[in-house]
Parts: sequence; structure tokens; C-alpha cells
Amino acid sequence: MGGRVTRVFRNFNVENRARREISKEKPTPAPRHSTARLDTMADSPEIKEEVLRKDDRFLTLLKDIYVESRDPPVQVKDRGGEHLPSKQEEKRLTKLGHLEALDIKKVPKGKISLVEALTLLNNHKLQPQIWTAEKIAAEYSLELKEVNSLLEFFIPFTVQEFPKETKKAIASQKPKMLT
Repeated sequence: MGGRVTRVFRNFNVENRARREISKEKPTPAPRHSTARLDTMADSPEIKEEVLRKDDRFLTLLKDIYVESRDPPVQVKDRGGEHLPSKQEEKRLTKLGHLEALDIKKVPKGKISLVEALTLLNNHKLQPQIWTAEKIAAEYSLELKEVNSLLEFFIPFTVQEFPKETKKAIASQKPKMLT
């Protein structure tokens, strides 16, 4: 409602106000600063002659100057034991099976890809007597300590389906109100 009222006052006599503004004479521009006139002065022959003239006094002073430059000695910065790798990192092909299109093809030794991690966790969960930490470490070129930590702290999700009777029992319970 308020927008309609303000629109009426804003649009009142718009055309006449616009014509009045357009018909006004344009204001005269402010005078230019004197530095703006230097461009026109640069075209004059006296200034060009002054710029191109060689001054003998300045030339003799310039010839007396001799500049010798030397680079400072190169200092090797100690980066706290950091060093460049001497050879290229060894890589191994991934063991992906049917999920080959989802992941990268080569992984540095001592590391695993995400799909491989999920695969080995699932294999260990389903068959822990076959997929032991030692076998996983040998299969994927990993350290035994890291594999033990991986198997201890990371567990893949399990999907559980409830029978229909259980679903009814769960649905029949009255939900608790949060306050």
C-alpha cells in the first residue's frame, strides 16, 4: 500500500519536470589548471630545441661518474632439514577392480587412494581372517603401523534393513516432543 502512494507522488508531473530539466542551459565547465596547457607548449619549437640541446657541463660531469656493480655473495638459507627429492617418487598402479573409472590410476608407494581405502576396509570387515593387517600392508605397499591405525579408527558404514513388523512397531511409538 505504501509503495503505491509513494509511486503516485514520484510520478506526478514527470514529463513536465523532465522537459524543464532538459531545456535548461548547460553549465559552463570549470577553468582548466595551468598544467593542462603544457601539452600545447610542448609543440612549440623553443621547448623542443631546449630539450634536444646537449649541455657540455652536464656531459663532463656524467663522464666523471664511474659505476661498478657487484652482486652480493649468495647465501644459502637453511630450511630446517628440508631438501629436494633426489629422484622421482616411486608409484604403483592401483587395485580397483570394477570401480576403475572412479579413481586415479597411479598412487605413490606408501599411500592409497580413497576407493582403495574403502575397498580394503570393507574386505577386512567382511573377512578379517583372510584380510589381516600384514596382508593389507604387503598388498598396498603400506607400513604395518599405519594399516593397524587405519583398521582401528576407520570403520565403513553398514546398511541395515528392518523387517516390516519392526517398521510398524517403530512407527506406532509416539514421538517425543522436544522442548
